[in-house]
This record gives sequence, structure tokens and C-alpha cells, in this order.
Amino acid sequence: MKKFMNEFKKFISRGNVMDMAVGIIIGGAFTSIVSSLVDDIINPILGLFGGMNFDQLKVNLLGEVTLNYGKFISTVINFLIMALIVFIMMKVMNGFAEKLKHTEEEVEEKTTKECPFCKSEIAITATRCPHCTSKLEGYKDIGI
Repeated sequence: MKKFMNEFKKFISRGNVMDMAVGIIIGGAFTSIVSSLVDDIINPILGLFGGMNFDQLKVNLLGEVTLNYGKFISTVINFLIMALIVFIMMKVMNGFAEKLKHTEEEVEEKTTKECPFCKSEIAITATRCPHCTSKLEGYKDIGI
């Protein structure tokens, strides 16, 4: 039992679990904001064109049994808005991550170059090619 508790403590104290918990809590709060946007602002505006709010649209099937398709339409609009916002947020986050990746990349110094005569890879400080023994331009021959 002690081993189980230690494993659980290790699991719960990892950063990604805490980040996930915070994300779920913020996501729940954000869902209520989007639901309010759809129910209190978008549906009444769309109701101007249809004569009533979407959430009030329904069909009586048999007696008291009703099909509330207006609430379903509101839920679909709610989902589409949430999906759009998550898409935009991920696009922005990926853009930031890409910029950060490019700024963190170190420019690697070249340690080799190509011989202009035999096209072999040689050391950047070489004055002669070790493969074809050609004199490389820009270097003085020291007479060896």
C-alpha cells in the first residue's frame, strides 16, 4: 500500500498532471462563457431573422413528447465556436513555439568544406586537399 501511495504521489506531483488539471478547470469555465455567448447573444440575434431564439424551437411528437431541435442547434453552434477558439489558440501557440525554436537554434560553425577540384569533404582550415593534393585558393604555400 505504501508503494502504491508513493507512486501516486510521484504521478500527481509531475508538472503535466497539474497543467492538465488547470486546463480542465479553465476549460470548464470557458465552456460556460461560450454557452452564455451562444444562448444570450448569438441565438437572440439569429432569432431576429427566424422570429424566435433557436433554443425555443421544438416539435411536438406525441402528446407531451417534444423534440427540442433548437437546443441541439444551439449546442452545435456552441461546439463550433469552441472548436474555432481552440484551433486559433493552437495555431498561435504553434507559431510561438516555432519562433522560439528558431531563436534557440544555435548556428553551427562549419568544420568542413568542399574541395573545388575533386569535390571531397575536407577540413575548413586545410590549405591542400588530402585527396587530390590540389592547392586551395586563398592560402599561401609554405613550401612543404
